[in-house]
Amino acid sequence: MFEWHFTIRGPADSPYEGGVYHGRILLPAEYPLKPPSIILLTPNGRFETHKKICLSMSDYHPETWQPSWSIRTVLLALISFMPTKGQGAVGALDCAPQECQRLAKKCVFD
Repeated sequence: MFEWHFTIRGPADSPYEGGVYHGRILLPAEYPLKPPSIILLTPNGRFETHKKICLSMSDYHPETWQPSWSIRTVLLALISFMPTKGQGAVGALDCAPQECQRLAKKCVFD
């Protein structure tokens, strides 16, 4: 009940386009009053796998969390952050676009 799995597609017009990425959202018992943890399980070049991701909508920043945000909102934010630079954030990577494209082609499901 507190662990949800998700699948997202990489954003269009980015090195992640065409990729299909699997991850987990861990909800605290106090959800929606407290933010979830977000973990990607598919190698993607933007976020480390099997590690909590630091986003403004994650448990790394409870001060910015809004209880009105839904899981859909969190996933849309995750997709929108994919083409941005990691800049040393926890769980972030800054791989070359070619590597991200290679990973995206590797994780396509028919």
